Amino acid sequence: MRGRAGRCLAAGAAMKRTLLLVSSLAIVLCASCASAPPVTVEGLALKRVVIYRNGVAYFEREGRVTGRKVSFKVRRDEVGDFLASFAVMEKAGGSVRAASFPMHREEATPPPPLEEERPTPAPTVDPKRKLENVVMELDGAEHDLAVGYIAEAPVWRPSYRLVLQKDKVHLQVWGIVQNLSGEDWTNARLTVVADAPLALQTGLETAVIPSRPVLVDGNEVIMVVPQSETSLANAPEPPPPPAAAPALEMMEDMEAAPASSTKADRAKEGRKSKKAEAPRSQRPAMGMKNMSPGAGGSTRQQGLRPMMPSRTRNLAALAAVAVTGGATRYDLPNPVTVPDGSATMLLLLDKEVPGESAFLFAPDPGVPDSAAHPFRVARFTNNTGGLLERGPLAFFGEGGFLGQGVIESLPEAASATVPFALEQSLAIEHQVEYIQEGSRLFMVDGGQLTIQRQVGPRTHYTIRNGGREARKLWLKHPRVAGSKLVNPPRNTEDNLGTGSALLPAELGPLATVEATLDERQGQQQMVDWLSDLAEEAVKGYLGDHDANPAAVVSLKAAWAVRTEWKKLAEEAGRLRIEQQELERSSEETRDNLRAIEKNKAAEDLRKTLTARLAKSSARLDQVIKRLIQADMQIKELELRFREAVKELKIPPTR
Repeated sequence: MRGRAGRCLAAGAAMKRTLLLVSSLAIVLCASCASAPPVTVEGLALKRVVIYRNGVAYFEREGRVTGRKVSFKVRRDEVGDFLASFAVMEKAGGSVRAASFPMHREEATPPPPLEEERPTPAPTVDPKRKLENVVMELDGAEHDLAVGYIAEAPVWRPSYRLVLQKDKVHLQVWGIVQNLSGEDWTNARLTVVADAPLALQTGLETAVIPSRPVLVDGNEVIMVVPQSETSLANAPEPPPPPAAAPALEMMEDMEAAPASSTKADRAKEGRKSKKAEAPRSQRPAMGMKNMSPGAGGSTRQQGLRPMMPSRTRNLAALAAVAVTGGATRYDLPNPVTVPDGSATMLLLLDKEVPGESAFLFAPDPGVPDSAAHPFRVARFTNNTGGLLERGPLAFFGEGGFLGQGVIESLPEAASATVPFALEQSLAIEHQVEYIQEGSRLFMVDGGQLTIQRQVGPRTHYTIRNGGREARKLWLKHPRVAGSKLVNPPRNTEDNLGTGSALLPAELGPLATVEATLDERQGQQQMVDWLSDLAEEAVKGYLGDHDANPAAVVSLKAAWAVRTEWKKLAEEAGRLRIEQQELERSSEETRDNLRAIEKNKAAEDLRKTLTARLAKSSARLDQVIKRLIQADMQIKELELRFREAVKELKIPPTR
């Protein structure tokens, strides 16, 4: 028993040490990445770092300097970014006069020496180690400065945790920040921004002398003559409202207690922290007492269940989420220290979000079994107040780790459905049939009729639940581009941005349910005026209150002619069928008469066949005569109708 207790205590201590490292996890990066800092300056300490997702970061330095000049040491490969983004604010009210920097002339490249005379090549200067002086001239003797600039930096990367519980879902947002700047970020205010604003490589440090046209004398002709531009007079535009430059916004001082705070101050902060704690009945079994970056946390263990992320208890230690200019910002409330050449993992947000555990049928070619079985998924809504960037998502629940997935960029108030495992106890089959229905007049032009029909697939899903528990399933249906859903099942989500629809299905234990989804889109086709589709389309247009009145009058008059034309055409069709039948019958009767021509015993049969042939011939003569008359009338009515619709124009209807 003593040995078992010792092992339990050791396991608990190991878990506690793990949780203590989770709040701010620093990883030392490759030493070969070391380089000189982008910018260094005496008297101006690094106070703020804002990291974006486009390969640059914004740095702010503050301090008091004396004299009329401030010298910046700028890494050669960062001079362009520094000159393009350098901004300064002098709190004492002075001003900046100028900023000078060295120029490097490119010498003409000499011809390569012969092989036997070729010298040993000189070592290449690493631009990340070579520094340049940029001197800023000021007026006055003492200056309280704040300067800002951008420099190349690794993007910060998000990572998410989703804790699935019976009646609620907790979302944790972590940010991985890498410092390869060449200097430590010591007690700096850190902000990460879920946005990638445009950042250019300007090359302002390089001299540019554009070519110009050459003016010559004599008989030579100038081949290029610049064209002048004329601008007409216009009223001046009103001045824009004053706004502070984003690069010069100063973050207000955080109310973080310093290490040298008094006992009374620490007690006061403790009382504030207790007010921010969640009720004990809502706390997970294990959690981090203080999740602030760089600070350790204490844990409380209940048994030896597998370790799971849990709700942080000191919510004031998490980042403040704000949306500025459409970009989501995470502002850490307390200064942090990120050593050079290291990565730090920071807990930015821990919040309960609307969500549930469900199943999703979304066949994936990379997972063959997904063609018949759904994935286990978590569905949740982003109510964090900002955008969640694309990143990996780990799922926890049922006492341990459940799986991993990836969420795409998720705006505020949007919902995500993320798979993390395959469920074999649910099976899905589906069949597709192609439907064409309806006929609507789309256009009449040049005597041609174009109609629009609704066409598209009808998909039937059959879902079987082989489990003894009720299940909630979502069917991810690939949408046909340009189509619309027709009477979809209730609560169907039509995600136009992803080209798919989510159909809900509720399944009882050992139950089988069916779901049908119809998609339709308009398809234009030219049809004959005498077809049934044309009749349906024209009658619909004539009964439409929104139809063009003049077009309705013209079309109605033409349609009366078309009605007579079709009536005669149908009669002619019946007469031709009768003609063919009479001709066949007459020919058959003649063959029979020839067969019994020399048989005197069949005299009575010969008389019967002769009478039948005479009757058929008489009727055939009547049919042919009427058919000739009908064809003449049909040609006349067709010409009348063609002339009536020749000038009729009905523009395309929507």
